[in-house]
Amino acid sequence: MAEERTELEERIIIKDQLTKEIDLVNRDPKRINEDVVKVDFEDVIAEPVGTYSFDGVWKTSYTTFTVSKYWCYRLLSAILGIPLAVVWGFLFALISFCHIWAVVPCIKSYLIEIQCVSRIYSLCIHTFCDPLFEALSKICSNVRVALRKEI
Repeated sequence: MAEERTELEERIIIKDQLTKEIDLVNRDPKRINEDVVKVDFEDVIAEPVGTYSFDGVWKTSYTTFTVSKYWCYRLLSAILGIPLAVVWGFLFALISFCHIWAVVPCIKSYLIEIQCVSRIYSLCIHTFCDPLFEALSKICSNVRVALRKEI
């Protein structure tokens, strides 16, 4: 009985991870489109002082712009939203797959190989360069610099 219950709980947990509740009110909780697509009528069309159109034209232009932007977006998202969601889902799945199965193993393999090379490099530096620089430092240790101010 206890095993059946834990199995059921595991299924529920797995189902919850795949069917996460989405917020239908706040659809941009991380604000990734804050500055990008916020375009209002006043951001696109403006009349300077002294060159005003008729008030009716201005109001109708505002309404036409706002309604057409709203319905064009809804129509495009209805037609292309699901296919593009499939494309983006596939792309990010492909990126995740490549990262998990190719990039990370290559990096780990490189780090393992570079440790061997680093030991050989370190051995060569300590064998050849250390004595050379030690000798040069002993030669240069007796050099004295004197600064004189000429008048």
